Amino acid sequence: MKAYLIVFLGAGIGGALRHGVNVAALRLLGPAFPFGTLTVNVVGSLAMGLLAGYFALRADPGQHWRLFLTTGLLGGFTTFSAFSLDAVFLYERGEIVQMTLYVMASVALSIAALVAGLFIARIL
Repeated sequence: MKAYLIVFLGAGIGGALRHGVNVAALRLLGPAFPFGTLTVNVVGSLAMGLLAGYFALRADPGQHWRLFLTTGLLGGFTTFSAFSLDAVFLYERGEIVQMTLYVMASVALSIAALVAGLFIARIL
């Protein structure tokens, strides 16, 4: 199977799982706080750490499984897991300044971009 199809399949499953978690959190805990998003970010980051560690230290299941599980499934479930993995890789390489800049820039620029998008959408 082509790599992009594997990623699409995983992303579709991950997106459906994210939606399910968001719906469940909303029903169980209400809309006062984004518990669903927090849950998928934390669970996705934990899963990414487990998978990255397993692939690096235990066994390499091959590129198709790596793409399906990390880029596809976890990418569809939460992109925060990829962000977290990148930040930790920078930290583990001793690139503390780059890691700090990456984390701060990712959060600040992402929020600024969302605000800009809302602003543009509202004036159009």
